[in-house]
Amino acid sequence: MDVLVVDDSRTMLTRLKRLLDRDRQAVASIFQDPLAALDEARMRAFDLVLVDYNMPGMDGLAVIRHLRMIEHYAQVPIVMITSEVSDAVRLAALDAGATDFLDKRCGRVELSVRLRNMVRLAAAVRRLDDQASWLAGEVEKAVRTLREREAEIIFRLSLAVEYRDNDTGDHTWRVARYSQIMAEALGLDADLCRRVYLAAPLHDVGKVAIPDGVLLKPGRLDEEEFALIRTHAAIGKRILGGSTCELIGLAAEIAEAHHERWDGGGYPHGLSGEAIPLAARIVAVADVFDALTTQRPYKAAMPLDLARSCIEQESGRHFDPACVAAFLSRWDDIVAVGAGTSARLRDIPFRIEPWARVPALPREVPVREAGPAQDEAA
Repeated sequence: MDVLVVDDSRTMLTRLKRLLDRDRQAVASIFQDPLAALDEARMRAFDLVLVDYNMPGMDGLAVIRHLRMIEHYAQVPIVMITSEVSDAVRLAALDAGATDFLDKRCGRVELSVRLRNMVRLAAAVRRLDDQASWLAGEVEKAVRTLREREAEIIFRLSLAVEYRDNDTGDHTWRVARYSQIMAEALGLDADLCRRVYLAAPLHDVGKVAIPDGVLLKPGRLDEEEFALIRTHAAIGKRILGGSTCELIGLAAEIAEAHHERWDGGGYPHGLSGEAIPLAARIVAVADVFDALTTQRPYKAAMPLDLARSCIEQESGRHFDPACVAAFLSRWDDIVAVGAGTSARLRDIPFRIEPWARVPALPREVPVREAGPAQDEAA
């Protein structure tokens, strides 16, 4: 138990230190200069402070006010040492942040008892503070664990969708990373960027309801098949909608609106411009870019530079111009993600990337011969 004692009287300092030293719980540090005492208090975490009222240069009230401005001393007991008994002095001390008063005129026995009680109070405050810190740490650990599990569940669910729709689930990871990169380039706060990253993989969750004969068809879809596959946006909203989880709510917005177009020509609602949720506008660019640059049963992969040109050409039509600008501003990062391999990505510690926990699941259906290219936005 560290006690700070500030008094310009050497006699009083000696008296208080002698009494405190008798209590094996307390170790007193004494100062006659209040400025030196404040400097020491900023560097050390004292558990109890005793400060004189009348001192040259800076009185006890000013010392208390300065101490209370230091985060550690917000709850630490601070006792005013004074022979002043007027209500005005006591009210001023309480207003400055004093916890109690110690009358210099009291006898040795009373002074000893009162000091012992103050030390016990300070010990109790420290125990409560230590317990609060421990509880805060445990809560933080629990929240971190829940967030990691939440992230892993999302990635595993999204992998189940991609297992039906792509050769591996790497599409899911790339769309998530492209979306996060664009969100950062748009200047969104770090927490929202992270939520976009975690929610983006569920953009196509509605495809679980689409028959394989349509979803994996190697040739061009007919009008009826296109109408069927486009229902995946509304289905995704039905699957994810209504959740009280903020992250799932964001994923529902993305699933429903990532096929809307800036010019109003998309689906399922024909939204346009800023009526489309921002996260969905971001994922729209990421999803189409990855579709263009990925080999599918019905097409070959497009070179990155050519796919970039396609994205640029659709700025203001298919895509939000601000999202396209953000995409282009981080082109080197986009290329790095696009060129990455699943093996390298899964070497990342799971506490950083939940995707690192997810195994590769190559689809076990035979790859069909490439047919005519389909609409990449479908």
